[in-house]
Amino acid sequence: MSEIIVNKQPETELRTADFDYELPRELIAQTPAQRRDASRLMVLHRDTGGIEHRHFSDITDYLHPEDVLVINDSKVIPARLYGHVEDRPDAALELLLLRQRELNLWEVLVKPGKRARVGMRAVFGEGMLTGEVTDIVEEGNRLIRFSYDESRYSSIYDILHRIGLMPLPPYITEQLQDNDRYQTVYAREEGSAAAPTAGLHFTTELLDRIRSKGVAIAPVMLHVGLGTFRPVKADRIDRHVMHSEFFSVPAESARIINERRQAGGRLICVGTTSCRTIETVADEDGRIPAMHGDTGIFIYPGYRFKAVDALITNFHLPQSTLLMLVSAFYSREKMLEAYRIAVQERYRFFSFGDAMLIL
Repeated sequence: MSEIIVNKQPETELRTADFDYELPRELIAQTPAQRRDASRLMVLHRDTGGIEHRHFSDITDYLHPEDVLVINDSKVIPARLYGHVEDRPDAALELLLLRQRELNLWEVLVKPGKRARVGMRAVFGEGMLTGEVTDIVEEGNRLIRFSYDESRYSSIYDILHRIGLMPLPPYITEQLQDNDRYQTVYAREEGSAAAPTAGLHFTTELLDRIRSKGVAIAPVMLHVGLGTFRPVKADRIDRHVMHSEFFSVPAESARIINERRQAGGRLICVGTTSCRTIETVADEDGRIPAMHGDTGIFIYPGYRFKAVDALITNFHLPQSTLLMLVSAFYSREKMLEAYRIAVQERYRFFSFGDAMLIL
């Protein structure tokens, strides 16, 4: 399957402001934990309403041998480029590559957008890479066709790894010392403009411990783009439209997931991107087919989950679609109370912050 259109959920009276909370700025993590699995872990028990405070390395205590852990193995590319308008070195440009449409045709976010008219040509890396705006698409993003010396560079990815920067979120103001810390240890297929951050807590040793316990690990892929992080500007949340993102569920992963669930195991998603991928493809009985395409699924309170039994996630921005998703998985009131406790207990928030396990 090459494309899938996912409709939004039924109407709701919930407002974007209903997902706000107070967060002291000093709790926004600027750097990763010294060791990935040394981050803190808040465990929420939906059946009892109980909350535990642990460390991420303790997560094996909550996994059963028959479970399946679903991970997103998309890899972040150095998607931020700085350059200038051709023949105008003073006309600076900043690009964020969002999605590859064709071989060298990309959907991008351009700053300042007023300079990026159709036909404008731009130069990056002192001429190593050039691009021309070919169209304006949704939300004012641009399509840019890139050109480079194909006798010197194997692909645009080769150039991005030379002149591109990791696309850290704007709330991270400190320089990242090691780019690998903004990648999961299992990242495989390049294409994301941001990390699937719940996976950043896993080490190879922790994954080995999980496998040795009998837990299966099934990779899916969703290239993280604007759909995951674009702010909700609509007053009512059901009027927000998600930006679509490309996903893939391999046949082997679908087989493992279905076998484990049929045997009574739980499907535990690592991150909201894995969760959105699974819920995109799941049928009404929770069965997972092998599939690839585009998803614009928007999960908020009132959504009925078809396949996901537990969720590992980070702490998310106020009024974000990610906070709305986790509120759908538990409840808005209880999730906001958990966030209040997290602030009180001085948890670290957002991409490099601590984690939550919702059972």
